[in-house]
Amino acid sequence: MLSIEDLTHVYPGGVRALDNVSLKINPGMFGLLGPNGAGKSTLMRTIATLQAPSKGSIRFNGIDVIAEPEKLRRVLGYLPQDFGVYPRVSAYDMLDHMAVLKGISGRGERRDTVETLLQQTNLWAVRKKAIAGFSGGMRQRFGIAQALIGQPQLLIVDEPTAGLDPEERNRFLNLLAEVGESVVVILSTHIVEDVAELCSRMAIIAEGRIVAQGVPSELMAQLKGRIWRRTISKAELNDYRARHQVILTRLAGGQTLIHVLADGDPGDGFTPVEAGLEDLYFSTLAHLRQAA
Repeated sequence: MLSIEDLTHVYPGGVRALDNVSLKINPGMFGLLGPNGAGKSTLMRTIATLQAPSKGSIRFNGIDVIAEPEKLRRVLGYLPQDFGVYPRVSAYDMLDHMAVLKGISGRGERRDTVETLLQQTNLWAVRKKAIAGFSGGMRQRFGIAQALIGQPQLLIVDEPTAGLDPEERNRFLNLLAEVGESVVVILSTHIVEDVAELCSRMAIIAEGRIVAQGVPSELMAQLKGRIWRRTISKAELNDYRARHQVILTRLAGGQTLIHVLADGDPGDGFTPVEAGLEDLYFSTLAHLRQAA
């Protein structure tokens, strides 16, 4: 289990990126959902021992992560939002080099590790190709391959599907789901669908604070009977915003589909709709903005 207690991080200049964050994460897929600038990457970097927090504690399977970062690194796999590689080196040679850095010194063990990961991430056919020639999806799959070296017990992936086409995104999410059957996987993203499709538990972070956490279906159940929708013209949107709590808008067929949050029938031709994870996410953020 990963246990985070009262984690706070304040950058020079007084910017509070994390504000008393507390989470308990069991093995499986855990989604961390939040807008850009919410503190997701700061939290991931702190868990990954790349920066020390201003205060608070992190423990993983008996390891005091802040006091003993080297112990965590032995069992950690990390795919940051942006990662650098030597572009002219082949995928096979780069993974072999990273395996050495991870402490896999035996040639035979290293070969088995690299070949297994290339097969697992569907990169075997391009193993001799320079990474510079990889597509975005191939680079992300290479990134997860390097993160899986040494069979980590904790895997952190930060915005892994940003910029991927639908086919690559689907392939990448299937790979994560497979890995998440046996280890703690933290998926940090602002893409709601990624969490909806993969994660058995989740949290929403905004302004450096955890504002909701739990099982997605249970969190969405809190909105039962409170989400209403209708289609309007784009020109009417501002008028509806003035009269209703609009939490979601989507352009469809030249018209604008809107979802509003209301405890009872808001009238105006709205019909009830079952709440989805997008409704939970945007209603949570809307509540925070109203409270500010």
